[in-house]
Amino acid sequence: MTVQTLPENKLEVKIKLSDEKIEKINEICESFDNDPGELINVLHETQVTYGYLPAEVQEVIAHNLNISVAHVYGVVTFYSFFTMVPKGEHPISICLGTACYVRGAEKILDEFKKELNIKVGETTADKKFSISCLRCVGACGLAPVVMVGEKVYGRVSPDSVRAILDEYK
Repeated sequence: MTVQTLPENKLEVKIKLSDEKIEKINEICESFDNDPGELINVLHETQVTYGYLPAEVQEVIAHNLNISVAHVYGVVTFYSFFTMVPKGEHPISICLGTACYVRGAEKILDEFKKELNIKVGETTADKKFSISCLRCVGACGLAPVVMVGEKVYGRVSPDSVRAILDEYK
């Protein structure tokens, strides 16, 4: 990892991708024929493989698809599914869509933050959990809804947060 000082004393942290990671990203791009129209699919597959999409990964994808890094970055930052920071082993997503919000999702979010001692967008020190918010999971009949990884929990209450976390410890 290299750190360089930018103007106004801001730091830029660069990670060094291993040759194996670069080769895997190349393979993912090739599996979509290096087609720029497949950018979202390439980003999705790469994020599933590595967990997040740091700038260095975006640069390799841009090179392979023959598009600008700015274009890749624009897509990554536009869609909330994509992340440039590592998530925990068990990413927790709390739905804050209308049905969930009305049924107390904010209290559930507060309970997760209290139990894990982290804020939205952060990851626990042991890298086990991270918290994010969603706008709608599409399971409004089960509101309020929480997802841990791909598992959906419906009709969650603040009192059930501890039991949900205990499943993953």
